[in-house]
Amino acid sequence: MNVLGERFTKFEKSEQLKRRAHEIIPGGCHTYAKGDDQYPLQAPGFIARGAGSHVFDVDGNEFIEYGMGNRAVTLGHAYPPVIDAVRKELTSGCNFTRPAEIEVACAEQFLELIDTAEMVKFCKDGSDATSGAVRLARAYTGRDLIAICADHPFFSTDDWFIGTTAVDAGIPEAIKKLTVKFRWNDLESARDLFEKHPGQIAALILEAARSEDPAPGYLAELKRLCHDNGALLILDEMITGFRWDNGGAQKYYGVGADLCCFGKALANGFSVSALAGKREFMRLGGLHHTDRPRVFLLSTTHGAETHELGAAIATMRIYRNEPVIEHLFRAGARLRKGAEQAISRNGLSEFIRIVGKECCLAYATLDKNGQPSQSFRSLFLQETIRRGVLMPSLVVSYSHTGEDIDRTVDAIDGALRIYSRALEDGVERYLMGRPSQMVYRRFNDPSYVPQT
Repeated sequence: MNVLGERFTKFEKSEQLKRRAHEIIPGGCHTYAKGDDQYPLQAPGFIARGAGSHVFDVDGNEFIEYGMGNRAVTLGHAYPPVIDAVRKELTSGCNFTRPAEIEVACAEQFLELIDTAEMVKFCKDGSDATSGAVRLARAYTGRDLIAICADHPFFSTDDWFIGTTAVDAGIPEAIKKLTVKFRWNDLESARDLFEKHPGQIAALILEAARSEDPAPGYLAELKRLCHDNGALLILDEMITGFRWDNGGAQKYYGVGADLCCFGKALANGFSVSALAGKREFMRLGGLHHTDRPRVFLLSTTHGAETHELGAAIATMRIYRNEPVIEHLFRAGARLRKGAEQAISRNGLSEFIRIVGKECCLAYATLDKNGQPSQSFRSLFLQETIRRGVLMPSLVVSYSHTGEDIDRTVDAIDGALRIYSRALEDGVERYLMGRPSQMVYRRFNDPSYVPQT
């Protein structure tokens, strides 16, 4: 077994599983962000288990992890109070012909924290929640166009969004024309859209923040602009929710959206997402209004499984009773400081940067010309993996300790020494195999042929 800190290059069982996976699963996995094309060749292919801030792959290698289930695991892997809540619910069954009492309890707990919303409906993933918000906005306004923030990378797997990306195969042109774009932190960009499409835009959807805070007053003015033009403001809080603040980025920035969408950290990795908002809009998905047509809002067989709502309740109680958010900011600040010191120490400040808020950090890798580079990203990942750290991002959890952070900084420092050599000698001398690729690409790169 390879233990934390050793250098290793073999992932024999992972390689066997990869070959089989690509034979029977398109892409080799069920989430594109977890695919082989997103990682260097020398990387764990399959995770066997997680514990707190550490994961163990199928070959027995242990890593300090910072992807945390694509930012869904905020407390830590297999967090005992959450697992206990899940186990308790499962002993009574998980899915019934009529609603379960826990559906009301979970909604009450959610609305207690997200006090900018008045009603909530749970579903399974972020795409269902955002697409539900889009449908609701169109029904309320009687308009067809949806405006998305062009600078935010992902809103849904559904056609209204994917049709705007390079991976738009199979999406009708008529659908693509129903989505338009505005720029982040640019009120004039949104204003221009309303002028170009008067009386046609149902809603603007964006994340409240990403790698930087919004300009002072931007979100409030954007909401005002929407309302002045008869449109709704939808905030996608999949990432910011339960990281920026227990009440979401809306509370952090002091702006309540008309509709908002939560997921990821809502249930510490269990599949629960939420569409929430003002009663005026949400009621259209209900049974008691007669003044407007009904909206078939969200309705899935597995939309409110009891064990997953149990996980959400337990997770939200921990947010409410323990300093989770404070820890995320504190641990992230320690990680950022150590990483930036290592970058400076290796003379690489022009080539690798730590970006984002302390509770949700990432990094940018640049080549010798200062351009974003997938090859250098792959090299950096390869070298941190060899040093016992799996970090597609630098997202901390409540379980990350000071010792974890310090070991991570040591791994980053070692990886940067290789990075520096690669800038001088050429990255191809140090990167084993092909580089990782962008998810949004129209065609697969012929140079990348997965082992099958």
